Amino acid sequence: MRILLVEDDRRVAAALASALTRRGYEVEHAATVAAALSAAPCDLVLLDLTLPDGDGTEVCRELRRRSSQLGIIAVTARGEERDRVLGLRLGADDYVVKPFSMVELQARIEAVLRRAAHAAPARDLIEVGPVRIDVSARTVAVAGQPVALTRKEFDILLSLARQPGTAVPRDRILLDVWGTTWADRHTVEVHVGSLRAKLGDARLVETVRGVGYRLRGE
Repeated sequence: MRILLVEDDRRVAAALASALTRRGYEVEHAATVAAALSAAPCDLVLLDLTLPDGDGTEVCRELRRRSSQLGIIAVTARGEERDRVLGLRLGADDYVVKPFSMVELQARIEAVLRRAAHAAPARDLIEVGPVRIDVSARTVAVAGQPVALTRKEFDILLSLARQPGTAVPRDRILLDVWGTTWADRHTVEVHVGSLRAKLGDARLVETVRGVGYRLRGE
């Protein structure tokens, strides 16, 4: 799960990045408008609205123009109602006023990512190698043979199938399936083991060490 932290105060950025990294996120820091707009793709942006080379609201507007699914949380000392309204109207999903606790920020991050995941357009039929998933009917077949999965197993497979051939982090699977990143990661391992057994070919779901899992796309 990648977070772009846009914050010009180096000490604040270092503290936030450290706290987020301990919670399992991959964090990229940008201290200026230019750096924020040229950063690599991410899942969520924590955006300070006061930046040395421009206004963070312009960053918000441009990032929202590029993607309707990107999570954006304005993190700023501007606590006036007009500032909050402006930020939300420009495309921010949430607005956090400094100072704040990491517990509050974590909860807001999870809520925004959960909404973004649910808002993502779903394909009715997904085919990855021999695996065929009917999203609407919630059925799975491997090489034409139906496979009975539990709800969690189906949701894990769907999370992987939406990004075939790509390593999907455990935190993304936790968010997609359990709605939080705070669940026990061992839970994912147990369900993936059961999923592999039911698919009939353990090689279909590969473990990517230190990251998560990948559904083979060939």
